[in-house]
Amino acid sequence: MNNKPFIIGIAGGSGSGKTFFLNSFLHHFKQDEVTLVSQDDYYFPVGKMSEEERKLYNFDLPSTIDQEQLLLDIKKLIKGEIIYKKEYTFNNPLAITKMLEISPAPIVIVEGLFILHFKEIAALMDHKIFIEAEDSVALQRRIKRDRVERNYPEDDVLYRWQHHVVPAYNEFLLPYKGDCDIVVVNNNNIPDDIVKITEKISVDLKEKYCKNL
Repeated sequence: MNNKPFIIGIAGGSGSGKTFFLNSFLHHFKQDEVTLVSQDDYYFPVGKMSEEERKLYNFDLPSTIDQEQLLLDIKKLIKGEIIYKKEYTFNNPLAITKMLEISPAPIVIVEGLFILHFKEIAALMDHKIFIEAEDSVALQRRIKRDRVERNYPEDDVLYRWQHHVVPAYNEFLLPYKGDCDIVVVNNNNIPDDIVKITEKISVDLKEKYCKNL
């Protein structure tokens, strides 16, 4: 790759609907136009934990993320190199760990809770998108996700929400909302609405920044 890829940062709090937004957004690009790097795959390993330890462990802190490796991998993509990375499964014993192969592309999307807080990573971004939702909506989405995908009991989810999720959002994400190019409010669970929003954003980005892609 002779030209630096166009780097888009997509940040959103837990339960903001970021994953659905992201999947819809990616749908508007050709496979060889875009690649995705997820902050979630850069958690430091914590090993086996008891149920009580798992409940108390705070994943919602920047210190739980290997930001140096994340930065290095983004720079590898910029240089046109392929990344090989183990998928992180959030200590779910039922999950099957996959080896991810992340190939360089003209558009690189970096997504995660702390990507705007990590200064060196944020500095590499050409465009920033902020996804938000009302607290009550976000909490219900969080409960549904953690019970189904991560096998967490509901009382664990509520404990984390109060003591980990909300404080982290207020300290490490919300202050950067004003730095973003686009803010998307995602309170409705209506797929068509998000598809329309992501289509408009993708068209605008291609017209303004990606004409040569």
